Amino acid sequence: MEVHSVSARVNNRTAKYLLQERYTAYSTALVKDNMYYTRRPSPAVLPEQLTHRLQLLTGSSDRSIRLYNPAKASTSSIGSGLVQTYSAHGYEVLDISVTEDNARFASVGGDKQVFLWDVATARTLRRWSGHFGRVNCVGFGGEEGSVVFSVLEDSKDSVSSLHVLGYEIVTGSVDGKLRLYDLRMGMMYADTIGHPITSVQQTDDGNAVLVSTLDSFIRLMDKSNGQILQSYKGHINTEYRIRSCLGLADSIVISGSEEGKIYVWDLLEGKLAETLTAHDGKVASAVSCCSPRKEWASAGNDGKIPSSDFRDVDY
Repeated sequence: MEVHSVSARVNNRTAKYLLQERYTAYSTALVKDNMYYTRRPSPAVLPEQLTHRLQLLTGSSDRSIRLYNPAKASTSSIGSGLVQTYSAHGYEVLDISVTEDNARFASVGGDKQVFLWDVATARTLRRWSGHFGRVNCVGFGGEEGSVVFSVLEDSKDSVSSLHVLGYEIVTGSVDGKLRLYDLRMGMMYADTIGHPITSVQQTDDGNAVLVSTLDSFIRLMDKSNGQILQSYKGHINTEYRIRSCLGLADSIVISGSEEGKIYVWDLLEGKLAETLTAHDGKVASAVSCCSPRKEWASAGNDGKIPSSDFRDVDY
């Protein structure tokens, strides 16, 4: 898919960076602090890149994963800002998860494989197989990311999203069930949402879960009793897997939309705070937010990865 150079706008504010690929981007992850470069620099990394700065990992339909330096990006050149490419998947890459030290990441996709990567050298450290269908989500758990989770077997349909926090794993499934696995107690709890779930994320305090569904609603669910604490609407999500996220110390909710916009809500009040034009009418399928730096990035099927910040916005 050819990508045309178009300057992304953010409510009359130009996006800081605009990375461009030729293929649909399904997932994006923000690397908060690339200390791994200073420990084990790759030959492909230039000296001026050996600094602490935000970088982006993207997975796309061309079966590749790419690491970008947004500060080097250009709106007029496809692939500008590219630091490293990771190639091993046989089908599209559907999800990426990064360890807390940013030294490794895991990826999954349509080839039914789970890969563990070394970020600096672009080598695969481990490969796991055995899934009977495509793998939609992956996450790290345990001490220093010692455990990799991909799919749990209780769902009656495809698991679309998972999030690990401490000893608890939350999953969302196309069967409309939100499942909580308490590894410490060996228990599983399920809540019926009633619509296919596309995204889940636990709050930092572990008391609630943000749940996106295919009825164009995002719900904040109380983990202790399954009650809806708040809901968020205004975006369009009825056909595609769109992933939402929490940002700015869990004070805002961010989501893409099928018409290509990024929506931002106040977490507590549920009010729409801002609408960001990012993907030129194409599906904005995933968003990531780096709260300490107040920066966000999104991925979509137009091949663009716009990135900007919230520093001049008071929510």
